[in-house]
Amino acid sequence: MDIATVIGLVGGFGLIITTILMGGNAGGFVDIPSVVVVLGGTFAATFVMFPLKTIIGTIKVAMKSIFFKSQDPADIVRTITGLAEKARKESLVALEKVPIEDEYLKKGVLLVADGSSEALVRSIMEIELDFMKQRHRQGQGVFKGMGMLAPAMGMIGTLIGLVNMLQNLEDPASIGPAMAVALLTTFYGAVMANVVFIPIAKKLEERSEEDALFMQIMIEGVASVQRGEHPSVVKDKLEAFLAPALRENS
Repeated sequence: MDIATVIGLVGGFGLIITTILMGGNAGGFVDIPSVVVVLGGTFAATFVMFPLKTIIGTIKVAMKSIFFKSQDPADIVRTITGLAEKARKESLVALEKVPIEDEYLKKGVLLVADGSSEALVRSIMEIELDFMKQRHRQGQGVFKGMGMLAPAMGMIGTLIGLVNMLQNLEDPASIGPAMAVALLTTFYGAVMANVVFIPIAKKLEERSEEDALFMQIMIEGVASVQRGEHPSVVKDKLEAFLAPALRENS
């Protein structure tokens, strides 16, 4: 589980609710029609923007931003270095029997063990990398779209409230409460966009870049193993992808 996402969501809503309670009128910030306009309108417009299959898949993507276990890049380097050692001591064919947890790395190693050319192995692995990025961009796009739509729906709700208020100007005492309710939709839209949708889109973007980096390390590592490079050379080459602190820990 990504504790940072949980802390951010709980902390963001917690600070907003605490600030409202400090004002002493929490009930004034609750308006069901405003919630319906913002959330309902945002989701409805999202269905117009994206195919149903993409939206359904985004649910899994959203869960990934919370329930996510990041790989240790140092472990990846150690695994590939071990493969290089085994390939030099035995043969590339011997790599076929090595247990590898990561499916992407396993696919590349099996292609090498089967005698595929380096160009073919790299091509297959890079194609999968490209399509991974494309799938991730779809999930990010849905949340970015919702982040754009929520404030707009909030403004639409505010306009609806203002129209209703202007139709009842004969009662001056109702103008203040009516204006407050009208502004709530803008408030809801801003909160959902800036606390939920846009941050999750950014988190998914960071996850995608991290996954892409790990896959690039694996591509270069598999190619190095196939060329029969010395394990120490493979290790130094792959550590060049990592930040200095991570290199020291590897």
